[in-house]
Amino acid sequence: MNLDSPIDSIRGIGPKTKQLFLKLGIETAGDLLSYFPRSYDQYQTPIRIADLTEGEIAAVEGSLLSPISNRYFKGRCVSTASCSDGTGQISLTWYNMPYLKTSLKPGMVFVFRGRIKKKGTRLLIEQPAVFQKEQYQARLSVWQPVYSLTKGLTEKTMQRSVREVLENLPAAAEYLPECERARYHLCGYSEAVTQMHFPQDQEKLIEARRRLVFDEFLFFLLRLRTLKEHRQEVRNHFHICAGGSAARLIASLPYELTSAQRRVWADIERELQGEKSMTRLIQGDVGSGKTILAVLALLEVAENGYQAALMAPTEVLARQHYQTIQALLEENHFPYEVLCLTGSMSASEKRLAYAKMESGEASIIVGTHALIQEKAVYHDLALVITDEQHRFGVRQRETLGMKGNTPHTLVMSATPIPRTLAVILYGDLDISVLNEMPSERLPIKNCVVHTGYRPKAYAFIESEVKKGHQAYVICPMVEESDTADAENVTDYAETLRENLAKDICIESMHGRMKADEKNQIMERFLRNEIQVLVSTTVVEVGVNVPNATVMMIENAQRFGLAQLHQLRGRVGRGAAQSYCIFMQTDKSETNQKRLDILNHSNDGFEIASQDLKLRGPGDIFGIRQSGLMNFQVADIYQDADILQQANEAAERILAEDPSLSMPDHAGLKMQYERLERQSDRSAGGLGL
Repeated sequence: MNLDSPIDSIRGIGPKTKQLFLKLGIETAGDLLSYFPRSYDQYQTPIRIADLTEGEIAAVEGSLLSPISNRYFKGRCVSTASCSDGTGQISLTWYNMPYLKTSLKPGMVFVFRGRIKKKGTRLLIEQPAVFQKEQYQARLSVWQPVYSLTKGLTEKTMQRSVREVLENLPAAAEYLPECERARYHLCGYSEAVTQMHFPQDQEKLIEARRRLVFDEFLFFLLRLRTLKEHRQEVRNHFHICAGGSAARLIASLPYELTSAQRRVWADIERELQGEKSMTRLIQGDVGSGKTILAVLALLEVAENGYQAALMAPTEVLARQHYQTIQALLEENHFPYEVLCLTGSMSASEKRLAYAKMESGEASIIVGTHALIQEKAVYHDLALVITDEQHRFGVRQRETLGMKGNTPHTLVMSATPIPRTLAVILYGDLDISVLNEMPSERLPIKNCVVHTGYRPKAYAFIESEVKKGHQAYVICPMVEESDTADAENVTDYAETLRENLAKDICIESMHGRMKADEKNQIMERFLRNEIQVLVSTTVVEVGVNVPNATVMMIENAQRFGLAQLHQLRGRVGRGAAQSYCIFMQTDKSETNQKRLDILNHSNDGFEIASQDLKLRGPGDIFGIRQSGLMNFQVADIYQDADILQQANEAAERILAEDPSLSMPDHAGLKMQYERLERQSDRSAGGLGL
């Protein structure tokens, strides 16, 4: 078996199970090894029943007080019993497990493990796992992987399949040159993937993760450096000059551009008119005014008789950009046609759009990934803009650029990345930073609170809705898990419906939904048909909803501060005062200190910097700062030192062997090509 072996070559995976794996994007043995656990379950010493706390996952050691009772309700078997350890009693309930009645007898001692619930004064565990005392003792030192699964696929099947691949992994699976592993003290690939799935301890887990983070950065940077070589010194093929339209638009705005916006616009205008093709990144916090600069660039290109395209990561955001640009052009009587192209348009709508693009009738084209499809042909594309750059891979940006005769490239990112890291990550781009916020924006009022504040928070959300405003509530999970103690979108939406006024429309949204479903929900939220949106972090980058004034983030300590700052940026976009409530659900003083940084700063760069200072290498695993560049394991904030090492390695390898043709680099080239194929399949992966 090798990394390219199809998933059904693994023992125990038949046609039906194969389809379940395919739903998760797992097609090969290599894909399976790269599908890392989302968390780990650590078995703790059993707790006395008298000391149990509602909501925690715990184990109790005790004996049944009476035989298990089986009763049937609507075709479902419900088994119940009571357990005692001498300090108290706890009720146990199992569903569709009638056979337990014959194997669990009164007086026998077992360990029962699950989430502790409370009904009235009675403690309860539903569907507890059952262990012999010796079995449980053997698990105390073992980290159990917990995967994100699809319905029908179990943890047991996933773990068994991963073990099967690991046991048959050939030595040739190692692709990183030995000299590079030695230089950076990296463990082998086989050891890394084994410890990522089944870690011996935290130290081994951190060591394994470090190797895989290095790999992700290295292959991303090899791809990026190759792209940079192709783009260097590209001549500007377009004759663009300032004709007055941009100045007219600036004069018509109901506000003045900040000095930072004026500085960056001067850079863009100079490069549009220069001898070389522009490749520039505009980096600025949420609300710093990147969009108007994009509109000015689109307008100047259109005025000179060329086409310009703006690509956004979601249909809702693309349509909002289209409407904004259309309104600005109509208000100022500019004669240029703006076109919107998205995947959900009908075949006839797309045909009409393609015709206008190819003929040149449409000067400004706004859309999603539909802009880079094969049927999208441009008449004379001179400028390509990608919004929320970190949601697109290098390959996608390159594909759009190939639609024209090396058009100018402008990319925008709201993620606050320290300049030293931005230079590495955006190695093929010049960087402009918008480090000034428009004066008319009211600063968001923040508070970090504990769970006792929830009733007040609900009342506050209700009062804001009564004023005509809207609210976001962010939860870290989609649905309840037996192994993760965190709020989930599914249950939380129901909780809010029970606690808020009945006339308030509450809906939920998460990443497992289809794109069309998410788009419809965001459209309804934008129209204020939904007043409270309960969501996972899929709203981190999204549509502008000026009417939303409250952002409440549950389990805030589970997120990195840079991501919390991004989420906070969803509010504060209108004239009304906005608020952000960070709900801390643990009692850690360290987490309190981290979250308190958000109380004192709205500067994303400062927040990211302070967060890194507070945390050591032992604290970083599982605390994700961002989803930047679609990295699967790596995170540019907490792994900044590894990013810099991978950059050194990429530059050294390419300087010595640009085509990766040397014998020492044979494995590296093979893995590079494997990831290219994987990227073609998934349009994501390592952000390639």
